[in-house]
Formats: sequence, C-alpha cells, structure tokens
Amino acid sequence: MLTFLGFAMVITFMFLIMTKRLSALIALIIVPILFALFGGFAPKIGPMMLEGITKLAPTGVMLMFAILYFALMIDSGLFDPAVRKILKLVKGDPLKVSVGTAVLALVVSLDGDGATTYMICVAAMLPLYSRIGMSPRIMAGLIILAGG
Repeated sequence: MLTFLGFAMVITFMFLIMTKRLSALIALIIVPILFALFGGFAPKIGPMMLEGITKLAPTGVMLMFAILYFALMIDSGLFDPAVRKILKLVKGDPLKVSVGTAVLALVVSLDGDGATTYMICVAAMLPLYSRIGMSPRIMAGLIILAGG
C-alpha cells in the first residue's frame, strides 16, 4: 500500500509540474501533505516535517554559503590565473577540457558526497567553460556521468 502511495505521489507531482498546474515549490509542499493525509498519517505530519527540516537545514545552509562564496571568488577573479594556465596547457581544446572535467568529477566524487562534487567541479571548471565559450550544460552532464 505504501509503495503504491509513493509511486502515485511521484506521478501526481510530476504531472502537476509538467502540465504547469503548480510550481515546483508549491507542489513539493502540497502534494506530500495531501498524500500523507490520504495515507492516514495525519497525526504524524507535524513531527515528520520537523524531523525533515532538522535533517535538511544544515546541508541547505552549507550549500547556500558555498554557492555565495564560490560566486564571490569567481567574480573577484581568484581562479583567473589557474584558468589561464589550464587554457595554455589544453590550448583551448574543448575535448581536453571535457576530459579534465570528467576526471576531476571522478576524483572528487570518491568521497561520496554529491554536493561537494558539484561545488568543487563547478567552481573550478565554470570559468574555463565561460572563457572558451562551452555550454555549462556539457559540464553538468559530465559531472553527472562521472560522479553518479
């Protein structure tokens, strides 16, 4: 029963988002609450929400400050000398930059933390991708493929 309820919730969530009937934020709030009520978990909804927020808050705060920090460092030009050296080494070849992205993601993802993998790889490689005009979507795809 719970498995069916979980699959139905995901399908409902995806349907509401893809048909643009609800924004992702509103759907993430309303759909689980409605399915919890339907599943008979009404008395447990409050404690479940508090437990989820308690577990998620430290990661969210860390990601927020990491994004702000790396954005500030990129804007201030901290990575510019490294970008120049790497570009001189790869001679502006997008294939070499792509291979470097995949290798970096493989090495960084060995610690098992996906958030760290993305923060380090994006902070290191985004200036390179911007400088040679490569799409950041290529970088995101390579990080996903390499890091799992």
